Amino acid sequence: MAYRQGLDTETVVQAAMEIADAHGVEQVTLAALAAKLQVKTPSLYNHIKGLPALKKQLSLRGLTRIKGAMVEAVLGKSGDEALLAAGLAYVDFARKQPGLYDAMTAAQDLMDPELKEASHQIVGLILRILEGYSFGEEEALHVVRGFRSLVHGFASLELKNGFQMNLDRDESLKLLLTTYLRGLHEMRTVR
Repeated sequence: MAYRQGLDTETVVQAAMEIADAHGVEQVTLAALAAKLQVKTPSLYNHIKGLPALKKQLSLRGLTRIKGAMVEAVLGKSGDEALLAAGLAYVDFARKQPGLYDAMTAAQDLMDPELKEASHQIVGLILRILEGYSFGEEEALHVVRGFRSLVHGFASLELKNGFQMNLDRDESLKLLLTTYLRGLHEMRTVR
């Protein structure tokens, strides 16, 4: 794909996303990006402040897109149905955009206000889904951590080819999430 004409920040970030998804986020370098865009590496600095800034943009893009996928999946749903849909959407995003997912979950400056806010929005979405469960504030945050651990763990294992058996992965994911949901109901009755 020829990019040279009309180069702007969005085009640079889009090209970096394509490299990440096709070859892995570790392959996103300024040299690879310049080659893809058919420009000299110094030309990229007209649009980005360097590789760390570009990787931050990839992280932000990933966080924004995964939240959007989860929101779309839960529209019109509530309770178990919404939490199940959010989990499925999370893993589906990682499958479709593996490089962007890796960029999103890579160690970043967790104190960066933009990254922090984007992460908080995802937590906030899950907390809103959990409102119908009547958990206390601290308890709900523990539940969010558990949920995120489940879906991230599943997505990460799948992306690293950790599931070699000839079993339906979607079925495994649904079983994992429904077991978690049963546990949430058990938590509510034990309190």
